[in-house]
Amino acid sequence: MPQRSSVLRQTIATPVVLIVLLLAMAALSHLFGSRAFNRTVVEMFINIMLVTGLYVFVGNSGLLSFGHISFMCLGAYMTAWLTIPPVMKSITLKGLPTWLLHTQLPMWAATPISGMFTALFALIVGRVIMRLSGIAASIATFGLLGVVNNVYSNWDSVTGGQGSIVGIPPTMNVWVGWLGAAVAVAIAYLYAISRSGLALRATRDEAVAASASGIDMVRERLTAFVVSAFIIGVAGALYAHFLSIVNPGSFYLRTTFITLSMLVVGGMYSLTGAVSGVVVISALIEMFRDLEKGVMLDGVTIAIPNGVQEIAIGVITIVILMFLPAGLTRNRELSWRGWPLQRRLTSPAPVQTALEESN
Repeated sequence: MPQRSSVLRQTIATPVVLIVLLLAMAALSHLFGSRAFNRTVVEMFINIMLVTGLYVFVGNSGLLSFGHISFMCLGAYMTAWLTIPPVMKSITLKGLPTWLLHTQLPMWAATPISGMFTALFALIVGRVIMRLSGIAASIATFGLLGVVNNVYSNWDSVTGGQGSIVGIPPTMNVWVGWLGAAVAVAIAYLYAISRSGLALRATRDEAVAASASGIDMVRERLTAFVVSAFIIGVAGALYAHFLSIVNPGSFYLRTTFITLSMLVVGGMYSLTGAVSGVVVISALIEMFRDLEKGVMLDGVTIAIPNGVQEIAIGVITIVILMFLPAGLTRNRELSWRGWPLQRRLTSPAPVQTALEESN
């Protein structure tokens, strides 16, 4: 217990400072932001939840996952099934079980249930995937993404197939978004300082030594997999309430690419990096959106072609990997002293590629 208390004192600045900074952003947006700007901030908070959830697994295990957006899909559809009025479900989603057809819950109840449903799914599939290592594990997670997307895209009577499910209560606002981001940051931090988090990072940095010390790598990876799935499932539920509509296409390759880019740009081995990457990339995305719509300059409208946004983010990610492989934060965490950052939750372990691990 004394050792845990010492770790808590040394590292508590990270979540506290991050949550306070996000609170300040929410307050400024609420007081001075337009409706469009508030929606941008809410979307950023949801992305913070996504990338923080991804950090819980990728940052602590060192395994790159391409399948975590499938958990977002599961959470979004579960909250849709739970919150849409029964009359609408009986018309468009006739394949749902009878008890689910006649169930309607408020967002505050449906959201955690969606997260727990996603975590249960991750527990089942993770018992198989987490036995793999290196590039095999990464490919397996990509296969998971493809399977979930295809099932939800073609199960017409339950998910609406390629069409969109409408009627989800639009109950999201800046404060709900901030609360979700704050909870995600807190969960990620508590996991990072837990015994399981420390053990998993030991397997990431020195797999052979950790195994010789009696650490069960499969079990620790599975724990992180389930925790990250819960966070991302909740993010998916909030995203559904943000848009008031869900479609399988929203939870596939583009979202996977954006979230991974945010994690890499900020620093995949630090919680501060996960949040910072989202803020930076979100600002860039918003800037390119405005440029694609067109900007007036001396009476002339200047616009860039559609699609430049994705190209620019791709180029930025490549540049970061070339010159700052540890991300903008260099995998360091915030301290009470502010900037420069001090490394607390993570050790300065080199990035281990999937190819090296498989060898």
